[in-house]
Amino acid sequence: MNMNRFYKLTFLVSTLLLSVISVAKAQLKNGDLVDGIAAVVGNEIVLDSDIEQEVNYARQQGADDVDKCEILENILNNKLLIYEAKKDTLIENRTTAIKEDADKKYTQMASQFPSEKAMLDAYKFRTPYEMKAAIAQRDIDQYYGQAKFQRVTDGANVSPNEVTDFFNAYKSQLPMVKDEVSLARIVIHPKLTEAHKKQLIDKLLGIKKGIEAGKSFEDMARIYSEDTGSASNGGVYKNIAKGTMVKPFEAAALNLQEGEISDPVETQYGFHLIQLIRRNGNIYDVRHILLKSIPNAEEIREARKKMADIKKQITDDKMTFKEAAYKYSDDKTTKYNAGVITASSGSDKIEKLNLPADISYQIAGLKKGDITDPFETSDDPADKDNKSVEIVKILDEIPAHQLDLTTDYETIKQYATNQKKNEMLEKWVNNTIPNTFISINKRYQDCKFKTNWNKR
Repeated sequence: MNMNRFYKLTFLVSTLLLSVISVAKAQLKNGDLVDGIAAVVGNEIVLDSDIEQEVNYARQQGADDVDKCEILENILNNKLLIYEAKKDTLIENRTTAIKEDADKKYTQMASQFPSEKAMLDAYKFRTPYEMKAAIAQRDIDQYYGQAKFQRVTDGANVSPNEVTDFFNAYKSQLPMVKDEVSLARIVIHPKLTEAHKKQLIDKLLGIKKGIEAGKSFEDMARIYSEDTGSASNGGVYKNIAKGTMVKPFEAAALNLQEGEISDPVETQYGFHLIQLIRRNGNIYDVRHILLKSIPNAEEIREARKKMADIKKQITDDKMTFKEAAYKYSDDKTTKYNAGVITASSGSDKIEKLNLPADISYQIAGLKKGDITDPFETSDDPADKDNKSVEIVKILDEIPAHQLDLTTDYETIKQYATNQKKNEMLEKWVNNTIPNTFISINKRYQDCKFKTNWNKR
């Protein structure tokens, strides 16, 4: 049995950066050959370049023997999910909203390059339109594919007996667990002084006064806003669903009349000027100008001093790490869980190789039970100005080992659940193929698919 089935679902979700580089290669220039069509599922097209992209990605991940037929079948499964999802009335049609979000993602990506042209050259697109279309298509496929996959595999739970049976059947094939660690953290966001806040508020009030005197809100946003996702677009966000934005922002926006501009509004991101463009029921458009709450050196020093005192209280046994996390931590994802950091799977065991670089550096040389000194980090790797101060405690160290039911039950359960989802997907595919138009290029006629894609 192919071990990929245990930990890589047949449904494909690309982990390449926006997957736009490979899409870019499909853009045509004078003299280029048209990218070959490998297959058609309903009205969804599979290009040869789609297959090559996944082949290259598999090789980058260390795969020695890449089976193009297996990769094609995975893509066919994904395209069938997408095709059926678009016909499923129980799946919300979000195509328009996703296309508009693509514009925001394009702007965010452009902010990481010295110029828009430099970005287009890097990703080999001729025009902004082409790149936005590629980003939108990737996101549309991902949304519909995931939505249908969740519907198809709904209820894929496994009992303890099924987990045990799975382990007994496949334990010799299950992969080694690499070195793992369990960690807990306490995070403090440096607090801006009242004088610093007043500087930001006064600056926004000055900008507002200029707008009221006749300057363009959009021009002021392009000049002053520190929101990389909207500044170059004049601060505009469109088709926002009520409940999407953080509460202070949304409350201020929805209390405005169309065209009205708010006073400075504080959120976790900083201070905003907000203008309501239009509102239609629970959907609205706004413009805003953001000045980030970036702590200065003095404010960071105060946070480090506070964190050093918290660590001392813990090491002096005046309170436990759990109590300190609940009382002091600003990280809502961990403060109510004794500060314990969990992986995306929900496990508190994290492979050391997957740790963020700053945490990996700080815990180097420490042992179980040790606590790091306070260190500066960023909550958002894409926003280095978003500073915080934290300490990390090593709760446990787990050396590399073979999976075992006693110590790795949750991991084994996830593998067993993935296998069941694959089985449910294969059954759904087999039942759906007969009623779907399928055309596979003769270049792949010798492929031995698990399901009857060739309808033979």
